[in-house]
Amino acid sequence: MIECWRWFGPDDPTQLSDLPQVGATGVVTALHVFAPGVEWPRAAIAERKAMIAAAGLTWEVVESLPVSETIKTQGADMAAHLKAYKASLTSLAAEGIETVCYNFMPILDWTRTQTRAPQPHGGTAMLFDLPTFAAFDLHILARPGAAEDYPEVVRVQAGQVHAGLDDAARQQLTRTIIAGLPGANDGWTLDDVRARLATYDGITPAQLRQNLIDFLGEVAPHAQALGMRLCCHPDDPPFSLLGLPRVMSTTDDYAHVLEAVNLPSSGATLCTGSMGVDPFFDAVEFVRRLGPRIHFAHLRNTKRLPSPDPARASFLEAPHLEGDTDMVATLRALMAEETRRRAEGRADHTIPMRPDHGQELLTDRTRDSLPGYPLIGRMRGLAELRGIMAALA
Repeated sequence: MIECWRWFGPDDPTQLSDLPQVGATGVVTALHVFAPGVEWPRAAIAERKAMIAAAGLTWEVVESLPVSETIKTQGADMAAHLKAYKASLTSLAAEGIETVCYNFMPILDWTRTQTRAPQPHGGTAMLFDLPTFAAFDLHILARPGAAEDYPEVVRVQAGQVHAGLDDAARQQLTRTIIAGLPGANDGWTLDDVRARLATYDGITPAQLRQNLIDFLGEVAPHAQALGMRLCCHPDDPPFSLLGLPRVMSTTDDYAHVLEAVNLPSSGATLCTGSMGVDPFFDAVEFVRRLGPRIHFAHLRNTKRLPSPDPARASFLEAPHLEGDTDMVATLRALMAEETRRRAEGRADHTIPMRPDHGQELLTDRTRDSLPGYPLIGRMRGLAELRGIMAALA
């Protein structure tokens, strides 16, 4: 596998010059200065690629070229946004970058209620606690109809959580939930979230899934002609939040969409942490069913925690080998898929991966780490994953 590292650009606290020391050879990054729906200029792509190459690394995966909310909801400016998306793909291909990760999550990207929950070993981990999220939804955002989305036991616990929050804690919880990816939604207010929620009125899961298929029907043939690979990241967490539909949460979800747009360019990002929150998810089965269409792997682990709602788990970001996903079996399946591809003669036989997320450990605690992306915690994860791959090889 190609051992990669998520890097958020020149403002990332982890420098490109650090990466050869942690063992990574590839970089996963994006041009975050451009808003969704805006074309990426080729000159900006070339500048970022040259920066990475100067550090002795390769730009292996774009994560992400974001799909705008206008495309997801099929809003009035969708045609212009699709045109910009395809133009960005053309410029990326011209610079030799072939793999693009994206997601189709409505409004919020990955969602947590705490970014630095203390752990027994002295470090911290990101955490999603369902009653705490419900406290935000019911009492801070005060979303109309929110009470209908939670069983009574969750509503009661959410009320208790909210009663225990002071103004500073409420503001911190709001920032944590709204922000998502580092730098993504830092300027959003509660009213911004409410306005975006209104754009999904009447959009059912079936409609959102069709919108995704329509998007891929437009861009996947273009990517195919360019020799590129698109790979959709799963919903994180893999269940509905804020009453919004989720359409890429299970293996069956992926199978449906990939069959609907049955081109090699249309593929999957296997994120073992996101999908592993679902107690019924089997990563090895995902590889068995969809292996030829896996273009990228996020190898991280989550640990389900007791939750008052059996359909929606609370969870924390676990060490890479200590969560609910069997990482050894998953890597064995992925490496077998690579062997199959080599025998088939595929040029893309080696799958890029990265140690997604990590706990804050040691000097991570005193440096300005981005939530979920500490240096030492991810380096430990990459080292453990490399050890497994060396043993299996």
